[in-house]
Amino acid sequence: MQSPWKILMVAPLFLLLSLQSSASPAYDDSSRPRDSNGHTCVGCVLVVSVIEQLAQVHNSTVQASMERLCSYLPEKLFLKTTCYLVIDKFGSDIIKLLSADMNADVVCHTLEFCKQNTGQPLCHLYPLPKETWKFTLKKARQIVKKSPILKYSRSGSDICSLPVLAKICQKIKLAIEQSVPFKDVDSDKYSVFPTLRGYHWRGRDCNDSDESVYPGRRPDNWDVHQDSNCNGIWGIDPKDGIPYEKKFCEGSQPRGIILLGDSAGAHFHISPEWITASQMSLNSFINLPTALTDELDWPQLSGVTGFLDSTVGIKKKSIYLRLWKRNHCNHRDYQNISRNGASSRNLKKFIESLSRNKTLDYPAIILYAMIGNDVCNGKSDPVPAMTTPEKLYSNVMQTLKHLNSHLPDGSHVILYGLPDGTFLWDNLHNRYHPLGQLNKDVTYAHLYSFLNCLQVSPCHGWMSSNKTLRTLTSERAEQLSNTLKKIATSEKFTNFDLFYMDFAFHEIIQEWQKRGGQPWQLIEPVDGFHPNERKSVFLKGMLMTSQTLDNQEWTQLTSWIKGNLTCDSRTREWLCCCLRIVSGRRCSSSGPKSWERRIHSTPRLNRCLETKAGTEPLRSMHPWGAQGGRGLGKLMPQTLGLLRHRPKGVSFSSIFAKCLSLNEEHIWMTVQLCLLLGSVTLPLFLK
Repeated sequence: MQSPWKILMVAPLFLLLSLQSSASPAYDDSSRPRDSNGHTCVGCVLVVSVIEQLAQVHNSTVQASMERLCSYLPEKLFLKTTCYLVIDKFGSDIIKLLSADMNADVVCHTLEFCKQNTGQPLCHLYPLPKETWKFTLKKARQIVKKSPILKYSRSGSDICSLPVLAKICQKIKLAIEQSVPFKDVDSDKYSVFPTLRGYHWRGRDCNDSDESVYPGRRPDNWDVHQDSNCNGIWGIDPKDGIPYEKKFCEGSQPRGIILLGDSAGAHFHISPEWITASQMSLNSFINLPTALTDELDWPQLSGVTGFLDSTVGIKKKSIYLRLWKRNHCNHRDYQNISRNGASSRNLKKFIESLSRNKTLDYPAIILYAMIGNDVCNGKSDPVPAMTTPEKLYSNVMQTLKHLNSHLPDGSHVILYGLPDGTFLWDNLHNRYHPLGQLNKDVTYAHLYSFLNCLQVSPCHGWMSSNKTLRTLTSERAEQLSNTLKKIATSEKFTNFDLFYMDFAFHEIIQEWQKRGGQPWQLIEPVDGFHPNERKSVFLKGMLMTSQTLDNQEWTQLTSWIKGNLTCDSRTREWLCCCLRIVSGRRCSSSGPKSWERRIHSTPRLNRCLETKAGTEPLRSMHPWGAQGGRGLGKLMPQTLGLLRHRPKGVSFSSIFAKCLSLNEEHIWMTVQLCLLLGSVTLPLFLK
């Protein structure tokens, strides 16, 4: 007969794989301990805590609270069935222990989901019992000493050791490790299935039986017969015989967006509703199956490649949606090559999943955003496991050489710096974690200590009460950022331009506080580490209107402007006028009286730009952005609702107007930003 423990572990296959993939080691996988007792312990304490708090919230028995929890879970992935199996196998013991006023730590140690190895400290989330731990544990074991479940070992319970699941396990693990779709009939690295590395992670395939059809490629014969690049534009206009792809997209310079990132880029997220008893309902777990099959990541909502509207009520859009809004020919051209636990060290293991052909595909914008795991790990002594500047230089150069051999000419790569994570402890340590809000007994300091003790913390260096360790971690992060900056300013590549941008964390906080928010609201509440959706979208919004380029990059961009634009005194005067416009001031103190009013609408803004703040006559009869508006090209047929952008000979004012209208809610009020916005946007999106 199969062990009940192994039977129990069959159903939540995706949960186990997600937990394994959500670990965030900064060191090579070969050095990771195989014992997953730490994650098992965390899972047990979490579940028992929820059961206990559900009984408290609803004034019910422990048995009723367990059944209530199972009733909330969906049928998909056998989650509900598995829950009832847990009750059947462990419920009686949990009831006995909780009824004896044992907390979740004691319950999980008694049932041997948590273990204190010889010579190791005792790991606990909740305050220790008033009686000694040894006495309390002995008392708890006496309560369940006759339990048959205790004779089944928790070790060797890897679900993938079951023959019936070995093959499916291997295929799913391979998809996760290599970051390629689980379901991909034509092996072109694009899928019609949303999760398991499908179109939540990269553009949806529109023909999964033809490997030559995928998002981001240049059209095959202007897509006369089929939609070869999956942007929804194909066929011939019967009125003039011109292919729609040629009519709408020629000269628009489509650009794909590709993210090479870690769990932050993948948008790792555990919903607070899943562990907060007072908020739990039938609707709480609707998205759990999707989350599990996406490794507890939500790339469809990320700040770079997200294609769904924000779930937190903010109007910021991802970089992909901004590119799509500006040019619908970019439809579906996104790739989120991010992975939980990714760093410069292990990127080489899955960068091959990036799909770009030098000759067949459009150029792309690549964001290299390994922002944490080169300094973050869960080891008891995390500093020796951090990436050194020398090793980072070697790793990044290897990545850039790979990109140079695969990216089409005209692409752009942006290296993203590391943040200063001391923010985490400073703003969260004395706040209550969702598990501790009901009884005011668990703070983030308790959570951090618990995870560090088990050596499963996503970042021991920053999630620590040790100020010296936090400072050392930030110093190493700064060293690595300086290394990335050095690479961006000194290395040249044939197929792409290279930029560097700081992680502008303090600017994000300031922007959020201006909106009435608190800094701690920018962090995921459950893990207390990852940036949440608000911060992610704010961060990528700032990338589009960034002021963080260093002096050398600024010089390079200024040189680019001078080589492509007439930067005379009149242009500079006009740029200063832009500052007045976006600041809501008068368009021009010397312009016609009809212009002496505040600029509130985009048409007025665009019209003001066209006339250079009223110093030149209006060149068209239509406001900017209307049909026939100069510089934005002809409107596509209203059935498609697409704009053909940047026809040849476009004027500087039209480019700048489009940049402003694209990012108007994100513009920061400085003359330097006026210049930077035009200069950064031009080479990245309009070159």
